[in-house]
Amino acid sequence: MSDTTDPGARIRLLLVDDHQLVRDGLRARLGDIPEIDIVGEAANGEQALAAAETLRPDLALVDVGLPDINGIELTTALAQRCPELRVLILSMYDSQGYVMSAMRAGARGYVLKDAPSAEIIAAIRAVAAGGAYFSSALTAALATQGDDATALTEREREVLILVAQGDSNKRIAQKLDVSVRTVETHRLNLRRKLGIETAAGLAGYALKRGWIRG
Repeated sequence: MSDTTDPGARIRLLLVDDHQLVRDGLRARLGDIPEIDIVGEAANGEQALAAAETLRPDLALVDVGLPDINGIELTTALAQRCPELRVLILSMYDSQGYVMSAMRAGARGYVLKDAPSAEIIAAIRAVAAGGAYFSSALTAALATQGDDATALTEREREVLILVAQGDSNKRIAQKLDVSVRTVETHRLNLRRKLGIETAAGLAGYALKRGWIRG
């Protein structure tokens, strides 16, 4: 597909979400739009990659939370296997970390799941036409967040550094004199704020900022 789309052209759309109810809802929301053809669905990353290679859609609407690989990793894989395919992330997460990770992976847009139907449709049209689109609510939130590192609390930063150094949740709990559940909560907050899923990713983040030594 070229970098620009004929205004009268149809948009071949692939839905990627692990919840059937969500996919059914999207079909209902998008079914009456004349230029959008939903050509396939996928419930996980493996299915999405196979469908993209077989069906050759113009655009994939991808959820972040998939059961095998996350939507960010899937975006990277799709860019490698189907470079002409455009990816629009549809997510419940409004953190700057997820948005930045999606952009680095090659996504052309990011829209929130609770956005009005009109905004999701506008996002699909914009990305399919070669542009970019970010949810209006998300844009406002990002404008107030500033650098993602500044959004971390001091305790979250401490947990991040200990994870980066290879400590287990139990060991971190002992060092900080908190419960393992509290450590798990901090790690969940780190994933939401930074969009980083793995300990190795957190280590790279901490190393880049000089919080640990390589």
